[in-house]
Amino acid sequence: MPIREYRATDPKKSCAHCKEGFEQVEPIETPASTACPKCGSTVERQISAPRVGGSDSGFDDRAKSAGFSKLNKLGHGEYEKKY
Repeated sequence: MPIREYRATDPKKSCAHCKEGFEQVEPIETPASTACPKCGSTVERQISAPRVGGSDSGFDDRAKSAGFSKLNKLGHGEYEKKY
């Protein structure tokens, strides 16, 4: 389920929760919320960048110990073996 971010449309008519912005876990098919869950003031959904990056799961270490190789692309048709 995605984490959606919301912020109050009018900070003067909002509580501290929605004035600063809040995150809410919602099913993807659920329409965006329009009201703060604490005070009921109008909120709007914020656009945010997804977190993409390294994993703390140890995937590279597990793949290496299982005998897999990892390649880095250097150029057109050129690769370097990392492990």
